[in-house]
Amino acid sequence: MALHAAAFYFTGLASNSRLRAQNFSERGGFKRGFVRAVAVPPLFSTPRPLSRISGFGGAFAGNNSSLETSDSSLVVCFGEMLIDFVPTISGLSLGESPAFKKAPGGAPANVAVGIARLGGSSAFIGKVGEDEFGYMLADILKENNVNNQGMRFDPGARTALAFVTLRNDGEREFMFYRNPSADMLLEEKELDLDIIRKARIFHYGSISLITEPCKSAHIAAAMVAKDAGVLLSYDPNLRLPLWPSAESARDGILSIWDAADIIKISEEEISFLTKGEDPYDDAVVRKLFHPNLKLLLVTEGPQGCRYYTKEFSGRVSGLKVNAVDTTGAGDAFVAGILSQLATDISLLQDEGRLVEALRFANACGALTVMERGAIPALPTRDAVMNALVNIVA
Repeated sequence: MALHAAAFYFTGLASNSRLRAQNFSERGGFKRGFVRAVAVPPLFSTPRPLSRISGFGGAFAGNNSSLETSDSSLVVCFGEMLIDFVPTISGLSLGESPAFKKAPGGAPANVAVGIARLGGSSAFIGKVGEDEFGYMLADILKENNVNNQGMRFDPGARTALAFVTLRNDGEREFMFYRNPSADMLLEEKELDLDIIRKARIFHYGSISLITEPCKSAHIAAAMVAKDAGVLLSYDPNLRLPLWPSAESARDGILSIWDAADIIKISEEEISFLTKGEDPYDDAVVRKLFHPNLKLLLVTEGPQGCRYYTKEFSGRVSGLKVNAVDTTGAGDAFVAGILSQLATDISLLQDEGRLVEALRFANACGALTVMERGAIPALPTRDAVMNALVNIVA
């Protein structure tokens, strides 16, 4: 899918940050009105394995065997935060949709809010535009008890937008406007390293690896986390239209694969990464299990998930619900499992307790698909516990 430069005019924007937004032009930011996605030459570089990136070998060589980290239960999520425009009617193309509902999104941000909504401790590190959408997103994090001190604002680039097409079954297709958007422009010097070092888990995706300077910021942040004994959690969250090619996406996703302690992938991502092999074959999945990995999770939508560790593996059934919008379901699942691992890492060594934690995570994902949008649909702990009692698996 091509990403074209375009201009939009948004009216009637509601936000808790209206006073700050009205003063953008006084601070040298964009004036209110047109939001323009400016096409720029590609900044892509050939992805390299972490072991071949200067400084990465040493940083990622240690701290792989122990499950002990800091006393904190904080989960720091790194990457993109954006605005999803979700159609009000399912089953129509973007051009046919009569209206869209704006919803905050971006996989790492979804996970951060999901954890906080479940009663956990989370923080978000990323960059948005110095615009009304950017300040709205910062406020949403704060309102949801997510630490946003690592959030940065770019005066020269807009907050990313994603228009979502919903099929009748709730599955999605995306069209992104980020040429470049602010999340792509986060620099290493802008990182809040202190909050990274305080984390129990550092969670990220692969979209932040696509372009510089965000790619270097991502790598630097992960190095700091690993050196501090923080567990690394990785959800590739494949979005092919954002990569220059399928090959670069595969290489980029796998370039940091061996650094992660916890990896969550979907059936589709297994097929993509293995160039078409059967995602339901345990032998195929085991090919993706690297020596230092502690937990590999495979999500299967309404069917639940599979889990793999060095000692055991199995499947946990999902809950039966009516899907309206699957946006954010995988992120809700990740939030569900990380919120529990952050308070009790020993779950990784006890299959029975891990299975219970994954039932909880499956319920988080199931509840999220029952409403439109990602962050608005993320459940509370009480809602999840109620669903585990009242909804049939």
